[in-house]
Amino acid sequence: MEDVRRVMGAFSRRDHFKVVLVLEGANELHYATRSYAVDKPALVFTNRLVPYSWEVVEGGGDQQGYVCGFTESVLHSAMRGISLKESVLYKVDGNPVYFLTTEQQRYLAQVFERMLQNQETDYPHKHDLLRSQLSFIIHEAAQMQPASAYTVPSTNAAERITALFLTLLDAQFPVTTPTDEPILKNAQDYADRLAVHVNSLNRAVKEVTGKSTTAHLAERFVHEAKTLLQHTDWPVADIADRLGFEYATYFTRFFKQHTGSTPLAFRHPA
Repeated sequence: MEDVRRVMGAFSRRDHFKVVLVLEGANELHYATRSYAVDKPALVFTNRLVPYSWEVVEGGGDQQGYVCGFTESVLHSAMRGISLKESVLYKVDGNPVYFLTTEQQRYLAQVFERMLQNQETDYPHKHDLLRSQLSFIIHEAAQMQPASAYTVPSTNAAERITALFLTLLDAQFPVTTPTDEPILKNAQDYADRLAVHVNSLNRAVKEVTGKSTTAHLAERFVHEAKTLLQHTDWPVADIADRLGFEYATYFTRFFKQHTGSTPLAFRHPA
């Protein structure tokens, strides 16, 4: 954690997962519509597909511990094809916080410290070793009793839901490679991620912003589509696929409806 402030920007991609070993310091983790008081040693699991934020508790002491950022592909073979996004550790209705006994705290600190040491070696198979150690940490947590969440009192539930929606929408972009996983495409996808009913989401977003959920999504899709058409040489079909359109013709119809131009005409104006 002493070094993490300098490198945490590298973990801002939405395909990055984090596991945090908190050893000292008091924090509040706001995770989608729930919050956790992390005021004793704990393992915490987060990823950008579920909106979250850390709030350091004033007077809670120095922050000490370890942070490991990784992509799902790193653990694919070790997890035997199980998606991390669907695991109890990372999904929106799962359990991201696990408090530790003194024995667990001591043992996991040794594992994290060993990972740091292995990362600095010239051992040719060190990434296999790191993968095994990270997989071990995740399996250990899956056997623990999760912490209990509490609901943060809110003077305006609509504002909180809307803020979470906009945070999750921001996390979908930018699209950087044609092989990234598909982004969340419609209001139901976002409602599922936030663990709220889609009608509640639509009503809250409309009340707070004056625009519908669909309008927000369309604006971001159009903006991202224009960026990809202007600054990449990806085929239109690949752009359509990355933006979640089943067929390129659907994407072309959507783009023309909102811009008055086809994707190809926008890319190569007369």
